[in-house]
Amino acid sequence: MEHLEIERKFLVLSDAYKTAARQKDRLVQGYLNTHPERTVRVRIMNDKAFITVKGPTNDAGTSRFEWEMNIPVEEATNLIDLCETGILEKYRYRVPVGNHIFEVDEFLGENKGLVVAEIELQHEDEKFTKPEWLGEEVTGNKAYYNSALTKKPFSQW
Repeated sequence: MEHLEIERKFLVLSDAYKTAARQKDRLVQGYLNTHPERTVRVRIMNDKAFITVKGPTNDAGTSRFEWEMNIPVEEATNLIDLCETGILEKYRYRVPVGNHIFEVDEFLGENKGLVVAEIELQHEDEKFTKPEWLGEEVTGNKAYYNSALTKKPFSQW
């Protein structure tokens, strides 16, 4: 499945999102390729697995091409063994706010302490409700890209 991914990313000020969360998943992901023009990610989420190819982001850091396909978990596990150094582990909370769903990632391991929220939009200037736990916007800040966190984890900042 391919589409243009339009999203904004924010730091999270408190754990108040947890009480509003409708779903919590555990994710493990690695990158087969982290070139700025294309990233290839392997992700295991609970009992499902995916391979994803993402193109370069636009200048604002809000949108880019994305292609994703389900793959067997066993194959994803084998591919993660081939990934570049720095496997990410995190909990993802799905939090409804207004007409949107925020995905809040609570990172584990070397990125423990980092919590970010992403919202996917239909168009770049779409309006959305900002909950009280939403902090500074970090959209376009490459240090917060998951692929960057595998190379320079939050604990090293």
